[in-house]
Amino acid sequence: MLRPDQRLPRREFLRRTAVCATALAAFPHLRSRAADLGTGVRGGVRVGVIGTGGRGSDLMRSAIANVVAVCDVDSSHLARAAAEVEKRTNRKPAQYDDYRKLLASQDIDAVIIGTPDHWHALVACDACQAGKDVYCEKPLTLTLREGRIMTQVARATKRIVQTGSQQRSDDKFRTGCELVRNGRIGKVHTVKVGLTHVNFNTTVVPDGEPPAELNYDLWLGPAPWRAYNKNRVHYNFRFFWDYSGGQMTNWGAHHLDIAQWGLGADNTGPLEIEATAKFDPEKRFEVPVESELTYTYAGGVKLLCSQGPNRKTGTTFEGDKGWIHVNRGDLQASHDDLLADPLPADATRLYVSKDHMDNWFECIKTRKLPICDVEIGHRSASVCHLGSLAMRLGRKLRWDPEKEEFKDDAEANAKRHYDYRKPWALPKMA
Repeated sequence: MLRPDQRLPRREFLRRTAVCATALAAFPHLRSRAADLGTGVRGGVRVGVIGTGGRGSDLMRSAIANVVAVCDVDSSHLARAAAEVEKRTNRKPAQYDDYRKLLASQDIDAVIIGTPDHWHALVACDACQAGKDVYCEKPLTLTLREGRIMTQVARATKRIVQTGSQQRSDDKFRTGCELVRNGRIGKVHTVKVGLTHVNFNTTVVPDGEPPAELNYDLWLGPAPWRAYNKNRVHYNFRFFWDYSGGQMTNWGAHHLDIAQWGLGADNTGPLEIEATAKFDPEKRFEVPVESELTYTYAGGVKLLCSQGPNRKTGTTFEGDKGWIHVNRGDLQASHDDLLADPLPADATRLYVSKDHMDNWFECIKTRKLPICDVEIGHRSASVCHLGSLAMRLGRKLRWDPEKEEFKDDAEANAKRHYDYRKPWALPKMA
């Protein structure tokens, strides 16, 4: 396994992957083994899965007919994933303990990223620069700056990057947003988003040595060095700021994404953010137990986001002629006609995707942008990060969504990113 201090310089890494791409162009028979992978829009696409823990395994299963390689820094996760692929496909996938080795392979066309959030940006950028298309689990990023760099890299390399905000590929969410966008509830003045409680259910344990199966140094990657504690890794990573943002980025990346879609704000964001939060009195984890946020958008539209126990989850759009609420498996309105009457032929229609993973595979073939392209994923994740920063700083923030910077707030601007632990680094973009 490569330690971070053994990491290939980026120029050399890209040179080697370019050599692989050249070999494929010169010797097309190398791709013949892909012919029996997948069916329909998925046919022939060779997929590597990076990060095979809980959610990573789910994503792997959703594309398993195409999976030819798996990668994880935890050897127990890796072995389990490889065994499942072999059992379900009758093929032994290649196994990697370092994602850079997987990206250097000439036998992989695209990757699914199911790592903890603090790894998303770096792996995705490296994958794009290695010529791989990317499906990255939400939230797309850990910081505001990461998303802009990811977008620049994806555009520069002409790679397809799908964000795993799969509610966009659900008919109910699309229908609800189309009704809102077409004025069915009149002029929208308020959007209410409800997020669930923190499900951290473990007791405090002392720091210790990482288990033999986990390469903890590589698990940390760009994150600050901290002594190993079993309560901070694997599923629980999402409750510590070094790696994630709690339910704000976990479920907010879904329901706030739908708020952005319904408001037609996929290329922008709020102008002001205010927040209050309550934290765990025992300090078992760092993210809020409860929070109340108010985002103000252009035109004065308010987005009210409430997180904690007993919240009505999902997204509710309120206008001067009624309301529409949408959640998984649930589409409701203030009156029946609002949903029953079909939209006119000339109505604004939104991107149609019946299956989020299929949409990614289709776009790999057609090279059109997927339904939750990297720019969209970045903008939706930004709403989550803006809320988290307002909670942590404890004051109103004013945001310029075009410049992607805070107005007259040097401290907040400094927190748009953090210094990666050396030698990890994102690409330098203009």
